[in-house]
Amino acid sequence: MRIDFFGLAFETPRVTVHLGSPWRATALEHRMFDAVRQLPRTQFDEGEDELIVHLTDPKSVRSAVQAAVRVLKGWQEEGDSSREKRSWWWLVEGDTNADGYDHTGEPFTLWAFLRIAIERGSLGEPEKGEDIDLHGFSLRIWGENGVGGN
Repeated sequence: MRIDFFGLAFETPRVTVHLGSPWRATALEHRMFDAVRQLPRTQFDEGEDELIVHLTDPKSVRSAVQAAVRVLKGWQEEGDSSREKRSWWWLVEGDTNADGYDHTGEPFTLWAFLRIAIERGSLGEPEKGEDIDLHGFSLRIWGENGVGGN
């Protein structure tokens, strides 16, 4: 299937949404995962220490990304606009050797994680910023050879 991820086009057999270590994930990560899990045309699975949703058609992938973005936009609006500014962005990463395998020996895939930022302060106070990586919620874009296990 051909998917679009914020202007980047990928040919992939599937996309997997992970909620890693659910007992340690933040409430925001749980809200994003629950929004994706409730979408039609998804396949839910439980790993040893993660919850997984598999997406195998482009409309599902687009809906999943939009659902996560809606939750993030709601989180931004929850903040007190007079005292803090909230923002977020996607981090995309992947590693591979010359044979197409990552550092753990699995076929190469791309991962998309989220980073959020909270900048606090009011008039007369210095700004205090904080960046938080949300490693509990992630998207995995599979390569053609990576259609095996979870």
